[in-house]
Amino acid sequence: MKKVRSPLFYVGDKYKIISQIKGKIPQNINTFYDVFAGGGSASMGVNAYRHKMNDIDTNIVSLHRYLMEQVKDLDAFIEHMYDLIHYYKLTCSALNELPKNFLEVKKAYPKTYYAKLNKEGYLQLRNDYNSDQSNIDLLYLLLVYGFNHMTRFNRAGMFNLPVGNVDWNKNVEYALRNYAEYANNNNVSVYNYDFEKFVLNQKIEANDFLYFDPPYLITFSEYNKMWDNNTENRLYNLLDILDEQGAKWGLSNVLTHKEKTNQILADWIENKNYNVYSIKSNYISRFDNTIKDDTKEVFITNS
Repeated sequence: MKKVRSPLFYVGDKYKIISQIKGKIPQNINTFYDVFAGGGSASMGVNAYRHKMNDIDTNIVSLHRYLMEQVKDLDAFIEHMYDLIHYYKLTCSALNELPKNFLEVKKAYPKTYYAKLNKEGYLQLRNDYNSDQSNIDLLYLLLVYGFNHMTRFNRAGMFNLPVGNVDWNKNVEYALRNYAEYANNNNVSVYNYDFEKFVLNQKIEANDFLYFDPPYLITFSEYNKMWDNNTENRLYNLLDILDEQGAKWGLSNVLTHKEKTNQILADWIENKNYNVYSIKSNYISRFDNTIKDDTKEVFITNS
């Protein structure tokens, strides 16, 4: 099975482990609810008659809605991105468009050469987007060229991520083509709600499946800032309610990480009779890109 990654390159997305998850969920799904969709790799990797993707992050939802429109004519969208790349004088390894001093800069800055080459253009791109945040095309380009492909905004609502050591390459276009295939050939809806409100507003039927990949309580990421003990408890209460109603669901989470244990999760597992599967960890350090051996990732189902 090929790994299908979202072109949003979301931190913690499940494209590497979706094959482990798919073997533990129903094969014939009517509606697949991706409750914490993030980049959408889980939805892209699961076959279903209908897909409903939800995320509380308005910017991520805006990117999904924008891309789903743009990939109806993917070649035209990519050409538009090329025009923006040329305008901001950014490198584009997909077209092998690299400056004459590329090898010299790469030798001098082996870990940050793209960042060195693209910094000036990236900062102009960031300034232009912050001047008019209705330009979602600029936000997507910032995501591609930004540090760790993240979306980060300060308290004033300004995008403030620094340039990354990345550029527009063939992997970006491969991900976009996979996304286009998914969006153009499936019945997909995108929502922007708190997870509990989203689920409780749905009419869950017998052949539906709900997938939960929440922020991890004991790890650090930009999208964990709004997650705390209260939201963790709300999630498990919701899962118990769904179980009582006969709905089928699956939950991805991290049980232990860096000598810390998610005790709320551990206690919930101990007091329930759900299926708990160990997953080969997908959690990679954002600092050194290494998989942490002490991280125990689990997938939990109620059927």
